[in-house]
Amino acid sequence: MRKHLHIDLGDHSVRTEELHGAALAEAGRYLIAKTLLELGVATVDPLSPANPMIFSAGPFAGTNFSNANRLSVGCKSPLTGGIKEANAGGTFALALGQLQIAGFTLNGASDEWVVIRVPREGPVTFEPAEPYLGKGNFEAAAMLHEKYGKKVSVGLCGPIGEYQGLVAGIAFSDTENRPTRFAARGGVGAVMGSKKVKAIVVDMHKLPPLHDRKKVIGAVKVYGRKLGESPAVQAMKKHGTAMVADYTNLVGGLPVNNFSAGQQTRSEDGPLKMGGDYIRERNVARGGEPEHACMPGCQIMCSNVYADENGDEMVSPLEYETLGLMGTNCGLTDPDDVARLNAVANDLGIDTIEIGAMLAVLMEAGQAEFSDTAFMAAALDDIRAGNDRGRFLAQGTARVGEHFNATRIPVIKKQAISAYDPRVIEVTGVSMMVTAQGADHTAGNLPTFECKGKTVADLVEASYDIQVFSAVADSTGLCVFGRSVTNTNLDLIANAINDAHDARVDSEFILNIGRETLRLEHEFNIAAGFTDDDDELPAFFREESLAPTNKMARLHSGEVNRHMREIEKRFPNG
Repeated sequence: MRKHLHIDLGDHSVRTEELHGAALAEAGRYLIAKTLLELGVATVDPLSPANPMIFSAGPFAGTNFSNANRLSVGCKSPLTGGIKEANAGGTFALALGQLQIAGFTLNGASDEWVVIRVPREGPVTFEPAEPYLGKGNFEAAAMLHEKYGKKVSVGLCGPIGEYQGLVAGIAFSDTENRPTRFAARGGVGAVMGSKKVKAIVVDMHKLPPLHDRKKVIGAVKVYGRKLGESPAVQAMKKHGTAMVADYTNLVGGLPVNNFSAGQQTRSEDGPLKMGGDYIRERNVARGGEPEHACMPGCQIMCSNVYADENGDEMVSPLEYETLGLMGTNCGLTDPDDVARLNAVANDLGIDTIEIGAMLAVLMEAGQAEFSDTAFMAAALDDIRAGNDRGRFLAQGTARVGEHFNATRIPVIKKQAISAYDPRVIEVTGVSMMVTAQGADHTAGNLPTFECKGKTVADLVEASYDIQVFSAVADSTGLCVFGRSVTNTNLDLIANAINDAHDARVDSEFILNIGRETLRLEHEFNIAAGFTDDDDELPAFFREESLAPTNKMARLHSGEVNRHMREIEKRFPNG
């Protein structure tokens, strides 16, 4: 048994719901979609008290099951107007699981700013948040750990979330208590700010009770051994997510200068400085940490601690999506420049994908030249200050681009496209078009799929399959980077859930969670007023060829969605 806490911020009351068996496997992204749809949230103002905020951990939370302690945060997105599930690593889901808490929902809004305290023993309490308001994430987190100790995990609304900037995410403690693991996208930090919840502090404890602990430990070992045998996992462990930049640059699908080019350097010019090979070598030479786990027990360790030339920490982590959007997309060529800006963004608690896309649009609109790091830093200063310009920029790429009448605004459903150009990385392009989440590559990323000779129907088929598996991962607290093992071992996952919770589920139950999640999210967005037109790529992707491949997008929302609906008819029950 685990508990889901229903927290009423209006009167600071807490109702406890007990969950058993299979209900504990229906978590994360699935739970968010099902709950928000049932509550009729699609038509509410996302920054009003009527928008509930759901935090959900998977069935293995609290254990040492590798890459299975991820957290889902969900609500109606103030950025897109649709459904949003933002996913984060760190220790927060682990802490919830150790307290036998499956998750909690924040309902309504508090009259005053509060810190919600979830202790190992005793009731949830609501404490004054004034000492932490207006402070950057690092200072606020240090103060919270000073007050509550080191053996807690913190979920933190940054200073931009406080004033409801739509680029705001929620920061969570990493394994060393840095507030740098983010549920970053869709403006979830703004929703937390609208509820006047500055932080949530959860005690850490010990491995929670399991139905058959010995068998779960056995499954942990089997899963871990399979991860160790996976070439894809080992490559990610060695080179981190930055390795993706080497690939996308090679094939010409890397965003460069506001998606106006697909390659920053040719392979014959030497390694891409923004790529995994170069960054690993530099980081090792400086005494940095090239392999770092974003959550306890993870064997993939695709994160890093990036050091400067003196061996001092610059940022943790330095990830591909940030290197792409705040880096190459803004014309930067040195990872040190990205790391400095990334550290500021982390302190502000903002989405580096959204910020990078927005800054590149401003550069192309004539506000600055590409690669102008001083301009980028000044924009972040304004966002931190919350002055008129800063609050305007904090509304994100779509709104800023529309204000300047920009012709190249790389967004879908008003959310910035991440670091994969859909003219070349086509299956991921399909996923970013059709997902109810906005232009979110994690909803179905397949960058290495060979698209040559494939029809649009083929691309949609591949996208649907990877979207289902991604929704499975997001609904069970698993990291998608373990998919080379997870996706081919669903019986192992189902049996481990059964051993943990006496759930009596099978692999088809797990797959249906993924399919049903997609259906529920689509239904939510239809209720929110979305149509197929909202799935369309920005016109410039179809009208401008991309150097060096000279490809133009062949994807149109009408055709893509027609094929997607045909596939979904095969699975009428989810």
